[in-house]
Amino acid sequence: MNNKYSLAPAILFLGLAVLVVLGCKKNFPDVREALGNDSRFTNITYEPILGRNTLFTDNFFAGSSSQPLNFKIINMRKRDGSAAPELTENVPVYVWKQPYLGDEKSLAEIDAKRAVEYHPAFEVREHSGQFLMWASNSTAIKTQPDSGYVFDIEMSNKGGRRYFRDFKLKPLKARPFEPSNLDPLTGMEREKFVRPTAAFNMVGDKTGSFLFSSDIEVYFKKDNLLSTEKQKNQVTIKLVDSLYKPINPDKFRLTDWKNLIHGFNMNKTDSTVTYDVAYPIPLITYQTKYTSPDGGKSRLYFSYDRLGFGGTREVAALFLDFNIFEPGSWNIIIRFSAETPKFTND
Repeated sequence: MNNKYSLAPAILFLGLAVLVVLGCKKNFPDVREALGNDSRFTNITYEPILGRNTLFTDNFFAGSSSQPLNFKIINMRKRDGSAAPELTENVPVYVWKQPYLGDEKSLAEIDAKRAVEYHPAFEVREHSGQFLMWASNSTAIKTQPDSGYVFDIEMSNKGGRRYFRDFKLKPLKARPFEPSNLDPLTGMEREKFVRPTAAFNMVGDKTGSFLFSSDIEVYFKKDNLLSTEKQKNQVTIKLVDSLYKPINPDKFRLTDWKNLIHGFNMNKTDSTVTYDVAYPIPLITYQTKYTSPDGGKSRLYFSYDRLGFGGTREVAALFLDFNIFEPGSWNIIIRFSAETPKFTND
């Protein structure tokens, strides 16, 4: 009898403790489901260039908000408040399903690694808050100097939702290639050509003076298709003298023509070298043997050697770091506008 009644206070205490715990759980939400007041976007104005994929990273600070977070663009509109279907309706885009490595042996192998999906031209990544402008060249999208668009963001998790208002989207006109001679606001040519990245140890055939990148012009020209023609995705490289007469590519004899660009079915003549390619060039920002060290541009590297005075072997080189974003048949014309390089021995 004594043992029976001595247990009663302990049982009563345990029951009260359970009720207190349950009451706390009900009245105080789990901190893991909270939305922090310190969460914020670090930038409210975005200026992507049309015609290329542009991902805006490091633009959101999660702070004390629990994750995963969910983001959604709402109320995308023109500055006058009207709807902007050109940005909200789905467009076809390329999405990588397997990693691009730079060692693919054919266009078919590249194409097998990516597929066409349909996305809004401008969207937010669902859980990161990063904004992505897909490679759309829609003429309906307003570009600067137009004031562009305004949109809001809904951020949510199990703890609730918050809204961030009045982001600004001000796209720039497409620049199909880089380095570009096009004005970002007007889209008009500022110059007729661009310069190569660098030239080393090249001398002129007449004067023997060193040639620098300022003595060389680079032209990017896209072939215009007739309505009955099928688009070819190719790059043709031409090296010409000041009078636009072709220079035989074989004179740049140290050039690794087969691996000059990630292209296929090379066709080299005494005046041009043509490759079948996949666009954009380079396909992604990733360092390969075809790119600049940061992987952001494709690199053309031309080189030759000759004997200088005293029988010294001299290696000359010219390189061009570039991008082409727009599919088609492109010509890269490299013109030695000052004088033709000297290829013969002294």
